[in-house]
Amino acid sequence: MSTLTPVPASTPLERARRPARSRVGWAVVALLALAIAAVSLGTYASQSLQSLGESNSVVLTYAEGSDLLQAALYTHIVSASAALLLGPVQFWKRLRHRFTTAHRISGRIYAVSVTLGALSGLVIAPSNSAGGIGVAGFGLLGLLWLGSVVLAVRAARQRHLAQHQAWMIRNYALTFAAVTLRLWLIVLIVAYTAAGAQSEDAAFASAYLWVPFLCWVPNVLVAEWLIRRRGLPSLIGRRTVTAR
Repeated sequence: MSTLTPVPASTPLERARRPARSRVGWAVVALLALAIAAVSLGTYASQSLQSLGESNSVVLTYAEGSDLLQAALYTHIVSASAALLLGPVQFWKRLRHRFTTAHRISGRIYAVSVTLGALSGLVIAPSNSAGGIGVAGFGLLGLLWLGSVVLAVRAARQRHLAQHQAWMIRNYALTFAAVTLRLWLIVLIVAYTAAGAQSEDAAFASAYLWVPFLCWVPNVLVAEWLIRRRGLPSLIGRRTVTAR
């Protein structure tokens, strides 16, 4: 059973700095989400899977798959991109406080996008090029992504605003895996290349074995830290229940 703890007192200077840090963090997340969504949608809209598969072993698996698998892939790309773009809007305080109807509508679209993205992600996970590691990592990501949005929606309907905010932070941390996956791939490919990988393809293959878990586990840990820092209901240790 959790206990309630007061939020530690902060100085006026600390309180003044928090909004600035929050705005910068929000802007960085929004820009990265926009960039990845734009690149993903643009890439798959402008080229066929067969064409992309010629230079990308990850896509080749789906290009050679069934119509159902390809449909699930496209569904995942579109819905995950929509969730990436809508997520920062949900955390926009002015929208939440002044335009509640718009917040609810965008929230419902976000929840539908996540649901479609998670379900389609579970369909394509067994065909990933990382093998069993990929099935486990991406499969667990899909389940947690779906489960957390269900809990976020339920908390909103019950007017448990603190719980809703906490679950939305966790959920968008999982949505943001689309961004961190690509960032980690860049870091790991550079590391494997510097370590003497025989080719770029070999470096990519080695790097891709890490990202099924690396793309979302650190995100969840950061999300839980943010939740505790904001005094929202945490899954780790003691928690507070303050809504903002």
